[in-house]
Amino acid sequence: QVQLVESGGGLVQPGGSLRLSCTASGFAFSFYAMTWSRQAPGKEREPIACITRGSLAMDYSDSVRGRFTISRDNAKNMVYLQMNSLQPYDTVVYYCSTYDYKFMGQGSQVTVSS
Repeated sequence: QVQLVESGGGLVQPGGSLRLSCTASGFAFSFYAMTWSRQAPGKEREPIACITRGSLAMDYSDSVRGRFTISRDNAKNMVYLQMNSLQPYDTVVYYCSTYDYKFMGQGSQVTVSS
């Protein structure tokens, strides 16, 4: 059974940090590039960070570049998103998925508010 389970979301004050984790199971994790995306209610999903299979390359959307960092640990079947300098407009649900969205988790809510 394929599963991607996000964790680490929650409430944080503006300027704060959170680290999202995503645990993968049921498929050959190390064979897939991975993506973090986010989606606000009524809006299209926005891919914000991706990482290649062997962590040789990462890419970010303009909206998070310089603030967020994606990483992965293939030995643990995990992918991470370190989020710094969070702002209220970062308040959305965050999803991890394979790069092609073949497999996707159920999301983790991040709320940035004072």
